[in-house]
Amino acid sequence: MVTRAESAAATRRALLDAAAELLDLGGPEAVTLREVGARAGVSRGAPYRHFTGKDSLLTAVVTEGWERIADQVHALRTDEALSASEKMRGALRALIGFGREQPHLYLMLFRRRGHRPEELGEGLDRVRRQLCGPESDPIAERMRAAGRFQGEFLPIVTDLVGERNTRHYGALLLAGAHGIADMELSGHLSTEGLRTTADDLVDTLVRMVADVGENA
Repeated sequence: MVTRAESAAATRRALLDAAAELLDLGGPEAVTLREVGARAGVSRGAPYRHFTGKDSLLTAVVTEGWERIADQVHALRTDEALSASEKMRGALRALIGFGREQPHLYLMLFRRRGHRPEELGEGLDRVRRQLCGPESDPIAERMRAAGRFQGEFLPIVTDLVGERNTRHYGALLLAGAHGIADMELSGHLSTEGLRTTADDLVDTLVRMVADVGENA
């Protein structure tokens, strides 16, 4: 027999999957608890037993996005057959590939303060979170997941440029990857004027940073 906890976990999983699908199809505006519940095949009230509102649901989807990227970077970081440059190229390509495959979710990962899901919730949503929110804090979970990604990424940077330069060049590499992803999504990389690819730019970026590391 399926236990109550197993049933609740399955419902939560279905809701998260449905929300992610709707986000992919139409962006954050397409995600409503009513549509998510219908797509997941659950009762109209079921989403509110797992999430305080749309903002907490989207925050959970973003958290899972960070976790997936962190898993990919962890696999690269712990692969002893790869050089530091190969690990870094793989990590940046994983990030850019995420943007290519799930652009709406990718953009939500990097939303600036004041524009994140939990900061945009409707007043009623915020009241629900304060009065009857779930035991786990979705904002804390998102921050933990993003921190886990950084914790997997920065050691690769250290191997590439040394500990003293880790944070500076880590920020540069992430900014470069984010810019490359944005340029690719907007179609600017394939224009006649630029005629380059994301992979070519990643190779150049990592090579330039690695050269700095060797001479530091």
